[in-house]
Amino acid sequence: MAGALSGLKVIDMSRYIAGPFCGQLLGDLGADVVKVERIDGGEEGRRVGEAIAGDTFFFLSANRNKRGFAVDFRDPECQALLADLAAQADILVENFRPGTLESMGMDWESLHARNPRLILVRITGFGQDGPLAQHPCFDGAAQAISGLMSMTGQHDGPPTMSGVFVCDYTTALYATIAALAAVRARDETGVGQVVEATLMDSGLALMTTAIPEYLVNGELPPRLGNRDRYLAPSHCFRGRDGGWVYVVAGNDQHFHRFAAAMDQPNIAQDPRYATFVARNTNVDTLEILINDWAAQHDSADILAKLHAADVPCEKVATIADVVTNPQVLHRRQIVDVPHPIAGSVPFQAPAFKMWGTPTEISRGAPGLGEHSGDVLKEWLGYSDADIDRLEEHGRI
Repeated sequence: MAGALSGLKVIDMSRYIAGPFCGQLLGDLGADVVKVERIDGGEEGRRVGEAIAGDTFFFLSANRNKRGFAVDFRDPECQALLADLAAQADILVENFRPGTLESMGMDWESLHARNPRLILVRITGFGQDGPLAQHPCFDGAAQAISGLMSMTGQHDGPPTMSGVFVCDYTTALYATIAALAAVRARDETGVGQVVEATLMDSGLALMTTAIPEYLVNGELPPRLGNRDRYLAPSHCFRGRDGGWVYVVAGNDQHFHRFAAAMDQPNIAQDPRYATFVARNTNVDTLEILINDWAAQHDSADILAKLHAADVPCEKVATIADVVTNPQVLHRRQIVDVPHPIAGSVPFQAPAFKMWGTPTEISRGAPGLGEHSGDVLKEWLGYSDADIDRLEEHGRI
C-alpha cells in the first residue's frame, strides 16, 4: 500500500537534526526524499558520536527512507544542477545559515519563478532576518535563549539542559506540519510558499503559560526539579529497593485514591492537602509523608498499589527497561532498519500510526552519493554519459 505522501518529491539539503528529521518524517510517510550532501565527506552528522559498521547512530537516526545524492556545492555547474532538481521538486528542506542558499543562486524568487509549486522549508536557529539571524545555533543555545533552560533543573541548582535535543526535534515537527499544510494550500491554489521554523521559536512554544504569566503578573517561573508546576503531588518517589516511581496525583480525585492506596485516607481530608491549591502550598510537608511511605515498600509494590487504585504513575525506566517494555513491544515501536553492512540496526519506529496508509521503512540511511545517478536519470532524464562526465570531474 502506498504511503500517504507517495508521489511527492523532496530535496533534503539539511544536516544535523532538525532538518534531517523533518525529511525523515516525510520519507516515513511515503515521499521520495533525496538527501543532498557535500561530495567532500558529506554532512557533519556522519562524524558525530558512536558508529556501527562505519555509520554513526546520530546520522542513521535521522536519515532513513532517503536516497543519497552527493555534489560539489561550490561548483557553478552543480549549483545549476541543484536548481534543476528544485524545479522538479515539491518540497525543498534546508537549514543553512541565512544567505547561503542565495549565494548558490537558489534564492526564493528564482526558485519560485522556475517552479511556482515548490514549497521551501527553511529551518534556522533564529530566522532569516533580525538582529540574531546570523548567529550560529544548536539545541542547547536554543534551550538557553528561549527560557526553557532557566526552568529546568533542581530548585537550588543551576539551569539544566534537557537530556535530549527537544528544540531540534520540536522544530522538525513544526516544520513538517507547516510543510504539509503548505501542500494542502497548494492543492487549492496551485502555488507554493516559504515555510520557516526556528529552534528559538520552538523553544518559546514549549514554554506554555510561563510567558503570559510573566507579562501579565510579573512572575518568573522557578526551577522545580521533577515537580509539576501546578499539581501536587507530582514527583519521583524512591522505594525501599532503590527504584524510582513517578506519581502524578494532583487533582482531587486522584489524590483521594492515592491517599487510600497509602492506607492514609485521612490526609485527603486534612485542610493542608484537601485541595490542589492547598497541596501546592504545602507540597514540602506532603512529599515528606509520601517519601516516608514509599521508603517502606519496594518500587514494584508501589506501582501495583497505585495502578490498582487507578492513580497515574510509572516506573522511572532505564533504556534497558524501555526496550523490553511489553507495551513498547506490543506497539512495535522498536524496528529493524536496513543497513548494507550490519544487516539491520534497531531504532525507534515513527511515533504515529496510520491505519489506511501505514508508514513503511523501505531503506536505511543512504551512503554518501549512493543514488546520485538514479536521481539524475529519474528526475532530470540524464543519460549514462552525462552522469559519467559529472563523476569523472568529481562533481557528483
